[in-house]
Order: sequence, then C-alpha cells, then structure tokens
Amino acid sequence: MGPQELRKKDVAGLQAHEAELRKELFNLRFQAVTGGLSNPSRPGEVRREIARVLTLIKEKEARA
Repeated sequence: MGPQELRKKDVAGLQAHEAELRKELFNLRFQAVTGGLSNPSRPGEVRREIARVLTLIKEKEARA
C-alpha cells in the first residue's frame, strides 16, 4: 500500500492495517525459522511499512 493510500485512512483504519502487518511479520518470522521463506527481504519491507503506519498514526493523533 502506497503512502498516499495510507494518508487517506483514518486512525482506526491505520491501526487495523498495522495489526495485519504485525500478523504478516509474525508469519514471515515463523517461515524464516522453518526454512520456508521465499523472499528473504520481505520481513524488512514489512517492518518499514509498520514504521510508516505508526508515524502516520502519531501525526494524525497530534493534529486531533
């Protein structure tokens, strides 16, 4: 999901997206341990996207 799509979401939508990303990161970590990870760079991408979402949540909460 791109930054502009994320900016259109409200805080509740961003928090829901963060929860989905955290579940995906958990699954990726599990796959890495079991040796089934097909894209080794994906966990880093997911961590960065979580950071983007948290930054937007903080920005929106500061404005309110």
